[in-house]
Amino acid sequence: MYKLVVFVPDEAKESLKSALFAEGAGAWGAYSHCSWECLGVGQFLPGDSANPNIGSVGMIEQVSEWRIEMLVPDVVREPVKNALYAAHPYEEPAFDMTRVEDIKPRT
Repeated sequence: MYKLVVFVPDEAKESLKSALFAEGAGAWGAYSHCSWECLGVGQFLPGDSANPNIGSVGMIEQVSEWRIEMLVPDVVREPVKNALYAAHPYEEPAFDMTRVEDIKPRT
């Protein structure tokens, strides 16, 4: 089991979640479409070879972004990662996929 944490601007939040859920992320026991999210501010500086979706090359950009967390079962890790890259608006999406202890669901 993995825990996915991804940062995404507001206008892409729901479509990204839908793409990840469609591949099996957010499943736990008898539940699906499970996630947790909070709003924050991301910052980045696009380099000379970047093609940023938001901001400009050479200028520090601060963006209101959602932090979304969800579980990812082992068997769907690669399809979920592929869906993240396909559905995320950023050239280089910021995300972590961390191995977590497998705990048997109660449902």
